[in-house]
Amino acid sequence: MAMFHQISSQNLECPICLALFNQPKSLTCSHTFCKDCLESIFQTQPNQQTIACPVCRKETPLPSGGVSKLQTNVPLSSLVDEVKTKSPTCTVCEMDEKPPAVSYCQDCGKYMCKACEKSHSTWKPFSIHTIVAISEVLSGKVPLKRRRKCKKHPNEDEDCFCPNCREYTCSKCWMLKHLQKGHKLEEAAIHEEKLMKNIEELKERTTSKKTTVETHIEFIETQRNEINTMLRKLNDDIDKTYEEYMKLLSARREALKCQVKRLSEKFEKELQTMEEESRQSVSQMDAMEELVNNGIKVPLEKDALFAHDTLCENLKSFLGRDDPDDQSARSVTERAQKISFRRYVKVNELCLGDLKRWDVRADVELPSVNKSMTCMTRARNGKMAVGWGQGGIHFYSPDGELQQTVLKDVCVGNIGFLSDGRSVVRNEKNKLLFYTAQWEKLHVTFETMSYNEGGHGGLTVGRDDNIYVGYMKLKKIHVFTAQGGKAVREISCDGHTPMQLFSCHTTGKLFLTNTSGVVCLDGQGKKENVLKEEGTSAWPAVCRDDSVIVAWVKHKEGLVSIDRYTSDLEHVHTIITDLKIQEPERAWYFLQESESGGIALCTPDRLYIFQSLSCQI
Repeated sequence: MAMFHQISSQNLECPICLALFNQPKSLTCSHTFCKDCLESIFQTQPNQQTIACPVCRKETPLPSGGVSKLQTNVPLSSLVDEVKTKSPTCTVCEMDEKPPAVSYCQDCGKYMCKACEKSHSTWKPFSIHTIVAISEVLSGKVPLKRRRKCKKHPNEDEDCFCPNCREYTCSKCWMLKHLQKGHKLEEAAIHEEKLMKNIEELKERTTSKKTTVETHIEFIETQRNEINTMLRKLNDDIDKTYEEYMKLLSARREALKCQVKRLSEKFEKELQTMEEESRQSVSQMDAMEELVNNGIKVPLEKDALFAHDTLCENLKSFLGRDDPDDQSARSVTERAQKISFRRYVKVNELCLGDLKRWDVRADVELPSVNKSMTCMTRARNGKMAVGWGQGGIHFYSPDGELQQTVLKDVCVGNIGFLSDGRSVVRNEKNKLLFYTAQWEKLHVTFETMSYNEGGHGGLTVGRDDNIYVGYMKLKKIHVFTAQGGKAVREISCDGHTPMQLFSCHTTGKLFLTNTSGVVCLDGQGKKENVLKEEGTSAWPAVCRDDSVIVAWVKHKEGLVSIDRYTSDLEHVHTIITDLKIQEPERAWYFLQESESGGIALCTPDRLYIFQSLSCQI
């Protein structure tokens, strides 16, 4: 039993906590440590994927689940359990039947029974020895001994320390092994004194460092409180501003409703006047008819006959007047229908919106020699650029005045303008032609698909001046940079035909139409939303604020309605309802918003420019 406890004393202690192993875990280097000790080591390491052995410093990869998933040293764990369950006997008594030990002297390395412990305490040289209860030893809370016996010389204590080998040794081993190698020798007590001094210094530094860190934690808490105070103030400011804005918006709402009420009263007064005049006419005719009917009651003679003739003449004269004209009442309705509520799309606008009246600012007949209008887009100078398949680009002012014609010999299929004023033109063969702001041709080549291969389609210039070219046959879009060359990206249109193409500069979304509806695609070509209206064709445009306007055209009836939507194609408000236009030869339309906020609608025959005006009552 004594040999068993000597073995356990030397081999069952964790190198970190110096107590009996508790849930021993083995590293890949074969060194074993308590699970809790490894957990503590792991918490101090910056690399959370491996754990370094405290003895040899070899890295051990940690499995999923951490230290607890490391391999358990089962034999060692069983041996520790066996030591804990078997109470040691006194190693001081010389009798054959050893009594059970009740304490352990860490200095002597001896188990002692109750009698030996009493004798030990009376020995003056041993009065300073550290005695621990056997329960403390068995629980693994304290190491078995401070000084070990030499394995080669069991009667010798390992009272020397070799700094070179980092190990304790007895004096005989040091003479036989370490001295020959020129190793230094230290007394174990001196080494331990240095060790304790170093530990005390580290403890003092740790205490100081902890104080510094705890002071820092208190400072962090102070900063947190300051931040929370500031954030609470922000919330208060937001709530206060919200309440103020709500009051302003409520006041604006009431003002707009009052404006609508006054408009209603104005239109109602006009219609009521017309109705009263018509009813008065009916009353007059009823009265005259009744007087005339008196003539059939009895034969009329003398004065009665003259009076009857006069009444009949008056009635004939009244009936000879023009019939009431419905156009007067219709004009009131048309004026009312031109009024729309324009909601502010931008979120930074405080005002709800305005009541606007949309009127035709310009109705321009396009040149009859060029019946092949192919495209219209907003130029960087605020003008509307209209392209022609027979050649040339016409620039119109916001008032509809033709101001400039360029590229008369170029067949224009599409036009796009870059941020620096340069322009790109797609001709009838699908070639992209590049021009300066002064319309000087640049020698830049784009490797587009031919007309026979890809078909025609829309063109737009997006953010970063990327050029998007649509192909109706392939239902795809190729993206080019301003440097030319091959397409840098291909976008599938998710099965939709890119007849006309538009882009949002802030979101990168694409909008296309094949006349049956408006399709919204994300930057990768995935369909996000579709707008359709039965019996109408859709002709969209992207505005400067990235809202979308759509002209819904009933071609055969010659009626156009225009609505505004967000970039997610959510309806904002109606701009124009069933405006009558001249029916063009072809069902081909282009829509654009001007720099001044007006709207241009181009047909093969005419250019309409609509302007919104404040609704005056």
